[in-house]
Formats: sequence, C-alpha cells, structure tokens
Amino acid sequence: MQSSAPGIDRFYSVIPAGGIGSRLWPLSRADAPKFLHDLTGSGQSLLRDTWDRLAPISGEQRIMVVTGRAHRAAVEERIPELADHNVVLEADPRDSSVAIGLAAAILERREPGVIIGSFAADHVIRDTRAFERAVVEAVAAADAGYIATIGIAPTEPAVGFGYIRCGAPLDLPGAPSARLVEHFVEKPDIATARGYLADGGYFWNAGMFISRASLLLERLGATEPELLDNLLELAAAWDTSRRGATVDRVWPRLKKIAIDYSVAEPSAAEGKLAVIPAHFGWDDVGDFASLAKLHSGGRSSDLAILGENARVLSDASSGVVVSQTGRLISLIGVSDIVVVDTPDALLVTTSENAQRVKAVVDALKLSGRNDVL
Repeated sequence: MQSSAPGIDRFYSVIPAGGIGSRLWPLSRADAPKFLHDLTGSGQSLLRDTWDRLAPISGEQRIMVVTGRAHRAAVEERIPELADHNVVLEADPRDSSVAIGLAAAILERREPGVIIGSFAADHVIRDTRAFERAVVEAVAAADAGYIATIGIAPTEPAVGFGYIRCGAPLDLPGAPSARLVEHFVEKPDIATARGYLADGGYFWNAGMFISRASLLLERLGATEPELLDNLLELAAAWDTSRRGATVDRVWPRLKKIAIDYSVAEPSAAEGKLAVIPAHFGWDDVGDFASLAKLHSGGRSSDLAILGENARVLSDASSGVVVSQTGRLISLIGVSDIVVVDTPDALLVTTSENAQRVKAVVDALKLSGRNDVL
C-alpha cells in the first residue's frame, strides 16, 4: 500500500463481526452467523474475504476484530493470523456505536493519533483494487480532519439501503474524489429511489467509516456523553487485569445505538463528514433474494445452487437453493424460488418475500424455539 498516502502509516482496520443475519435463517444462526459462511463460492467465509481485502492496506498486525464471546473460536479458526490482543469480545451485542467506539477507545489509548476504518465482516466486494483506492482516499480525508465514509455508486433503485447525498468537492490532499456529505437519507420508497438514481448525486450508505479515533470519540461524546464515558472506562481497563470485572460492571449500562445515528448523521449536519464516491461491486447479502442475484449475475432465469454436497434436479425453475443435507431436491416449473435445507429446519419462500424471513425468526423467538435459532 502507498506508504506516502496521507495518514496511511497510522491506519488500523476494524472488523465488527456481529449480528446473526436473521433474514438468512436457517442458514445463518446465532452460533453460526452469516459472516462465518461461504456465500460467494470463494471457498472461504465472508469474514476471511474481508480480512484478505484489508491486510494489504493496513497490514495483518493492524487489524482488530470485534465479535461475540461465542464466536471467538470460529473467528480464530478462520483467521489464524489474528493477533490475540486484536480480538475484542463483546459480552452481548450492543450495536455499532459500541463495537466501533470501543475499538476506537482501545486503539487510541494504545496508539494516540491512530486512524481507524470500520468494515463489516459480512459484505461482498468485487474489484479489490478499486476498494483499496477508495480506502486510501478515505484515510487521507480522515487525516485532514473529517470523518469519512465510502459511498457505493447505486446500480438500481434499491429500497433496502440508506442513501448519502453528496455536496461540494473538498479538494483534499490525497483524496481527489472526496466530497462533503450534505445529509443521510433513510431507506426510500421505490419512486424516491428511482429519483435518486436519476439524480446521480446519491450513493448507497455501506456503513464504512474512517476517522481519527480521537475525532470519532469526540463526535460520539457530543451526542452520547454517557455512552462515551462508559466506553472510555472499558478501554482504560482493557489491557489490564481489571478487564473482566470492569466489563461485568459497565457492559449492562451500554446504550444500543447505531453509529449512523450517534456519529455520522450529526457530523454530516455540522459539515464534518466526507464521502469518497466508489465504483466497485458491493452487496451486503441481506437476504436470499440478494444471494440469488449474487450468484446469477442478475439473470432472473438462473437457478443458484449452494452447498458442498447439494443434490438438485431442476426443470424450468429459477431462484436459489442452499443445501446442507445432501438430500435430493427437485424443482419443477417454479420461478424465483428460495429453498434452504438444513438438518433441523427447512425454509421455502420466494425472492419477492425474502425480506419476510426475519418475521419467522421473530416468531420462533416468541414461541421459545431457541433450539433452531
């Protein structure tokens, strides 16, 4: 990576690896969330793919993974290079402000002046060279005093993503593409999304944030002072023998709030947020419809088949089949079908209804069926 790029020598990657991916149930479970699965056919997990993208930028010794206690063994199995001091275990999930804020607080104590970048463990990115160029520009923007995000050029009027409205160019050294963020836009309806696509000044919000750790903490403290105080208390004890007792005492007090609301949106409102418009393929694999699209190249007539021992017979059918059982699955004359066959649960739906899978998970929770969650 370009050692001469502004701030890159102080850059540290952070990978929040949390959530269960409930819209991908029953493939994704609490004990095996989607970032631990191979959803691309690469032969390795999404988490490993994320690590491999970031290692050339920050170096393997400058990547921190924030994950749940239950996932530590699986994370370390997939990334044996991960340094022990760079594993941050959450007592229980508290959303992205805690995951990213705690990482920032720990790293700032270890290395004052550090620049951090947060990149989700479960996203799919094509064209890693374009990704690297965008991250290097975002680091330069962070070095110049902005909180930076990477905006994804929309390829369709998607209603499942938030959008970023770009403002004026910032003319920053090392970040020629950087523009001011005017505001964030929540997930729109289809008509509004079509307008954003036609406008050309809107980008998808992929949740990638790059900033000086000290600035991110300062911005968090401006909106959530109590949360910041708790995170700083945790960070002060993290590399000491007091960590366990401090986590037990402080963790239950931590507020659940997304970093978009605690840091990004308020920073945009005050002219402190920059965006690097990026042009690489990106997908958050949020449901089985996006998984089918990922494997079909956007061709609705294709049937995507995942599973090492999948046995599928198909006649005039399309959609996606995920098999973990080796059981023979036959499809005849069905369009946009979703079939997920696991040893203890079977899901059958359509791409159109893929977002509703989360409702099944919610119903299972209410009924106490935790054995299949």
